[in-house]
Amino acid sequence: MTAPTTDAPARPATTQPAKDHTLAGIALMLVGIFFFSVNDTMGKYLVGTYAVGQILLMRSAAALVFLAPFIRREGLSAFRYAPRPGLQILRAVFATLEVFCFYWALTGMSLADTMTFYLAGPIYVTAMSPFLLGEHVGWRRWLAVLAGFVGVMVALSPSGGAFSPHALVAIAGSLMFSVFMVCTRLVRGTSDVVLVSTQVVAALIFGAVTAPFTWVAVGLFDGALLALLGVVAMIAFLCINRSLSVAPASVVVPYQYTAIVWAVLLGFIFFGDIPSTQMLIGAGIIIAAGIYIFIREQQLAKPPAFTEPPPA
Repeated sequence: MTAPTTDAPARPATTQPAKDHTLAGIALMLVGIFFFSVNDTMGKYLVGTYAVGQILLMRSAAALVFLAPFIRREGLSAFRYAPRPGLQILRAVFATLEVFCFYWALTGMSLADTMTFYLAGPIYVTAMSPFLLGEHVGWRRWLAVLAGFVGVMVALSPSGGAFSPHALVAIAGSLMFSVFMVCTRLVRGTSDVVLVSTQVVAALIFGAVTAPFTWVAVGLFDGALLALLGVVAMIAFLCINRSLSVAPASVVVPYQYTAIVWAVLLGFIFFGDIPSTQMLIGAGIIIAAGIYIFIREQQLAKPPAFTEPPPA
């Protein structure tokens, strides 16, 4: 390596690629979250006609077709020798259950309301981590966890009429989402293709078992949407995974909270949903608590809770 000349200092040459990678990571994260939000919007439309099992069956079939070239390139050995197979199965089960709850909640709630409860997932992960991961949680993060629970209660607003069965399903789904994230932490080192493929296969099996009992004939337009649902979700996964590989998690992960912005905007455009003031305040508290926990975990060199994309 040659020494830098006095009129061509090394700093711009070495920092520019890093800056470019950071900007690319942020852009990929924003695009990925947008695609997940589009996916959720299509799901909100489809659950008005089709049962969740049927949606999961057709969505997963399309996603599996999309994933086929990646699975072939990865090879069956990656699946056969994936670490901790029991946890891999448990992770796939909770991934399916949380998506089922997400779509079921959408049958009676707006996109923004449902997403607000799911944004509390990383807070639940922090609360679970001393018991399931053996991690120490200091008093600052416990206060943030408490604030996050307050945000959930504000969003739930039992005195304001938001306390409904669908809201309880959304909260149950967000808890399952957090267990799913804990399982993901415990199988770190597993190929992204293996992780995503096992989720898709689990949802496909669930749909294949439940869909026949509530099957509705599918028209051409809705059939295309159901297929597109799986493809859009896979594109979003790829964008987010690529974002985390090209830029530091400490930079790109907080941008996942833009999901609530898209949920409010797309919910209003396509369904005329206007979130309540209490819901927006609750969402703000949850997001603030989540970001604080994330920053604190970065300072302590802990793996972040919210490295998984929002449910879709």
